[in-house]
Amino acid sequence: MTEFHTVAKVGDIPEGEGRSFAVDGKMVGVFLTGGEYCAIDDTCPHMGASLASGYLEDGAVTCPWHAWRFCVKDGTWLDNPDSRVKTTAFPVRIVGDEIQVQVTASESETSNGSTEESPTDSSEPTA
Repeated sequence: MTEFHTVAKVGDIPEGEGRSFAVDGKMVGVFLTGGEYCAIDDTCPHMGASLASGYLEDGAVTCPWHAWRFCVKDGTWLDNPDSRVKTTAFPVRIVGDEIQVQVTASESETSNGSTEESPTDSSEPTA
């Protein structure tokens, strides 16, 4: 069974902001929006910027490099929600005063933050 990992204490992440943490070899962005902690892959699938350093408003984080926007609750690419491009969302829980994130082994070993495409599928733009 995959474990939850403590990344911070309640209060360490200000409302409306995010922070980046290494969890099982994966960089995870943890955000506090509307009193709820959310976690997504910290690496923007477009060019690799840290999403935790982006601007957060109404549950959407804007990549600081090229302004791609992602939902911090489910990883949806908000600029084109019908696209297969998205970032991975991770379960978050609060235990006592600890913020804990769960990253499964398959996600920490294989996920690059975007939905994988077959080599012959060219229906999605790459940049």
